[in-house]
Amino acid sequence: MKERICADVVILTHRPDERFMEILRRLGKQDYPVGRIHVINTESGRFPREAESLPGVSVTHIRPEEFDHGATRDLGFALSEAGIVVFMTQDALPADRKMIGELVRPLLASGSIGVSYARQLPAKGCGEIERYTRKFNYPKESRIKSQSDLEVMGIKTFFCSDVCAAYRRDVYQEMGGFTKRTIFNEDMIMAARMIKAGYRVAYAAEAKVFHSHNYSGRKQFQRNFDLAVSQADHPEIFAGLSSESEGIRLVMNTAEYLLRRGKWYLIPELLYKSGCKYLGYRAGRNYRKMPLWLVKKCSASTGYWQKP
Repeated sequence: MKERICADVVILTHRPDERFMEILRRLGKQDYPVGRIHVINTESGRFPREAESLPGVSVTHIRPEEFDHGATRDLGFALSEAGIVVFMTQDALPADRKMIGELVRPLLASGSIGVSYARQLPAKGCGEIERYTRKFNYPKESRIKSQSDLEVMGIKTFFCSDVCAAYRRDVYQEMGGFTKRTIFNEDMIMAARMIKAGYRVAYAAEAKVFHSHNYSGRKQFQRNFDLAVSQADHPEIFAGLSSESEGIRLVMNTAEYLLRRGKWYLIPELLYKSGCKYLGYRAGRNYRKMPLWLVKKCSASTGYWQKP
């Protein structure tokens, strides 16, 4: 590793559970030391007050109507003066003491890499289908992605996740920061802008966090609706790039995985949830043709639609 650059962490919270305090403890024991931890908490009446008294931790509370996936993270970035800012969610548990060091390693190795993101491992209680989804989206092999990968990787070239991702301050600022109003997908939008500007995106497979969800079909519909809305709102990035072929490949590979594992009885659940994802995605791409009351029903981010 080259010279040690200070790395701060920004964590967004809303009704954090017991994992949040464990995340803070593990961040305090990293081999690559964390400078400060900035917590941006969307008020709900439930927040562990002991977190506010931990050394190196500062907490900023915002009202629910103030939250935005891009603007709130940009606020966290502005609170830091570190050369590298790591964004995490309240349920991304560092797998070991090397996580921060491995995450920032690509950024220190090359000034042409603007962001690196971590590998997400199945968390405790993860279902079999979601377990394979983690493996599909976050393989064991690290990779550096650039504009030359678009022809082969398509939209996956822009894939990045702020569940756990590190940004170089200079490149982030050059890009103008996150989109200040976005329903979802601020990480992928930023990664795409970096790649289009000639920078590269690193997937750091040795930087590992435990993070997964067992979403219902309805929740899958809503998340993919919001994902598609973000793509529809940014044609300058996503026009001509389809997510559907990648989705089909995931379904086929997951079915093969279930059959190999003798879990054939989970295939109907796979098909149902995959159908919910597809319908949500198609609806989101065409949300402008829908009445607002129906858009709110389809979205997981109802507060977003209250804003001008």
